Amino acid sequence: MAHLTREEVLKSGSEVAPEQKKAAEARPYATSGNAFLEHRANRAAHLDRLRHLYPIPGPIPDQVTETMHDVPTRDGSSIRVRVYQPVKGPPEGGSPLVVMYHEGGWSMGDLSDEDLNCRMFSRDLGCVCVNVEYRLAPEHPFPTPVHDCYDALLWSLLHASTLRATPTRSLIVGGASAGGNLAAVIALLARDNNLQPPITGQYLCVPALLPDDNVPARLAHLYQSRSSSVLDPVLGKLDASGIVDIYQPEHGSRLWDPFNHPGGHAGVARAFFQVGGLDPLRDEAVLYDRALREAGVLTRFELYAGFGHVFWTNWPEMERSGEFVGDTLRGVRWLLE
Repeated sequence: MAHLTREEVLKSGSEVAPEQKKAAEARPYATSGNAFLEHRANRAAHLDRLRHLYPIPGPIPDQVTETMHDVPTRDGSSIRVRVYQPVKGPPEGGSPLVVMYHEGGWSMGDLSDEDLNCRMFSRDLGCVCVNVEYRLAPEHPFPTPVHDCYDALLWSLLHASTLRATPTRSLIVGGASAGGNLAAVIALLARDNNLQPPITGQYLCVPALLPDDNVPARLAHLYQSRSSSVLDPVLGKLDASGIVDIYQPEHGSRLWDPFNHPGGHAGVARAFFQVGGLDPLRDEAVLYDRALREAGVLTRFELYAGFGHVFWTNWPEMERSGEFVGDTLRGVRWLLE
């Protein structure tokens, strides 16, 4: 999508698309619980009940091999990753390496959240994908999830030959919502650390990129969706304070706030965005896209007018959800170019 005008951005969140409205009325989004861990479990069960409707509802062993691995972390613990490899072997030039971080407000979610993308990227693009199960807050607050994600990236590079990946061809990090935040943070951290081979692409799906307590005054008039996007059937009027209380990030840290990174954004990897027009996180994605382009970074931006946060996972039966998944594949293929 070409660069959006402010009028187009605002219009995308002005009303609920008829298909989104009908789907949300038929099956309202509700995953609450009396305690946080109950809420976490209810969310996982809710998504598990829907996965038979996904374009790739489960493993496809005749096309993609899946294996589990333990990854050591810097604090002496370990996390799990799931690795996906194309059965037919790498394409000419080798298999790109894709490292994915799941959604869930840094406090929920698991490997199943990125199964669909990893299977699709491996099957259709010949990628080797590493799906990271970073540790969650509140048991493991900031910056543990960031450190886990970076440690998993380093592990993936160290074991690239064993995994039959060729990261020198292309190295992508990606994720949705909190996973998009982690991917953006990791892309900047890799640039700062002169990681070799370098990250060449970042997939930022409905990402959280600019905390509401650190918005530059000059941009405040463009940062309205956090408070004004009350029509989103998943997040509604987002109150980020509860999530922040659980994650406990350090205000202004480059590991939390990629928009205000003190080193700027020049030299970071090209980015592909997918963003819902109703999503309270919409405006920060638009602003981050602009910041990247102003720094000379190539971007591609897809905006889904009238649709909300992670709509394609909560209502996978919608036609627009299928189109979203197709757009994901095309966008990641563009990152690989």
